[in-house]
Amino acid sequence: MAPQNKIKVENINHPGTARQVDRAMYDAMRQAYLKVLPGELPGLTLAQISERLAGELPQELFPGGAKAGWWAKTVQLDLEAKGLVRREKVNPIRLYRV
Repeated sequence: MAPQNKIKVENINHPGTARQVDRAMYDAMRQAYLKVLPGELPGLTLAQISERLAGELPQELFPGGAKAGWWAKTVQLDLEAKGLVRREKVNPIRLYRV
């Protein structure tokens, strides 16, 4: 069982594996990610998501956007693995909530 300050995350690119990350950081990014991501096509590109996330993240956890890129990718891959976010098969990729 994971300690209360950790959460297990999955990665759509590595099915069946999980790793533990900081729960507060994950929860903050997850909440922001789901808030900015539209629920319909065409979705948003990763660059558009990154721009929108900047205004949604708590400064006490992400001062000046520090480490937001790593956390955004971690949350993206976890949400895709859990089926909450889908990737449109275009270039550049576009994501949307399910």
